[in-house]
Amino acid sequence: MNIIIKSVDFKAGKNLEAFIKEKVKKLFDQCDNIIRANVILRKGASKKHENRLCEIRLVVPGYDHYVKKSSIGYRRAVSQSVDVLQEILRRNKSRSLAERVASA
Repeated sequence: MNIIIKSVDFKAGKNLEAFIKEKVKKLFDQCDNIIRANVILRKGASKKHENRLCEIRLVVPGYDHYVKKSSIGYRRAVSQSVDVLQEILRRNKSRSLAERVASA
């Protein structure tokens, strides 16, 4: 399990990093062939309240999964990103199972 966390223009605290690792670990538990997760946190350019951005790239053999979400806080943006990635992994797993059944 390799999780790389980068925060742009600010220093992420230990609590935030622990929260991110806890959430992203669920993705590694769900899919065995994830090599690495790159998490980038940054402030958005707009002056709206929803300007906390979270980008997560899962490096998987063959192709990568990439999600970018913005929200009021970093924790909420991370949670939303992980939820979307869990759905993507679930969909890919069911698709691969359907292909195995069809080819058998």
